[in-house]
Amino acid sequence: QLQLVESGGGLVQPGGSLRLSCVASGSALNYAIGWFRQAPGEEREAVSCISSSGGSTTYGDSVKARFTISRDNAKKVVYLQMNSLKPEDTGVYYCAARWLCSPDKNQYDTWGQGTQVTVSS
Repeated sequence: QLQLVESGGGLVQPGGSLRLSCVASGSALNYAIGWFRQAPGEEREAVSCISSSGGSTTYGDSVKARFTISRDNAKKVVYLQMNSLKPEDTGVYYCAARWLCSPDKNQYDTWGQGTQVTVSS
């Protein structure tokens, strides 16, 4: 059974960078992986997604040109490189697996536990 574990979160100043990792175990990473985030009191929102092959990526409007998603299927890891971070990027970041990318969080069955990202001076 596929399991996902996120890491790489932390406290960073505005304008800084972080790289999140989503490590899979329990089965091959033959899935699209989506990154979502949830700020306190807010709905969980889609940030980015990458297809199972890595050939297709999508980004939310608020992170385009700042975030980059990538994957290494041999290592069963998906990365989210976050640059030019803003205070509004603060939240818990989750990765989730599905056959195909979707911005709808309700269509994902497998989730990680999340990693906290705080952007503050």
